[in-house]
Amino acid sequence: MGVKEVAQYTGLSKSTLDKLRHFGGGPRYFKLGRTVKYEQTDIDEWVALRARTCTWGEGSLMEIHA
Repeated sequence: MGVKEVAQYTGLSKSTLDKLRHFGGGPRYFKLGRTVKYEQTDIDEWVALRARTCTWGEGSLMEIHA
């Protein structure tokens, strides 16, 4: 998948994907010449690892108020 397709698939902007490649933290990618490509399985795995059950913090309510 190209950057445009990944942007459409994830709802992220091309600019955000560019920044994630530059600074790290984004999905795994590879380059063919000057073209950036992604494997869909890598995109799906990256998205799944970011699933959350709470909008703030990592701990449970009990841990936060303990």
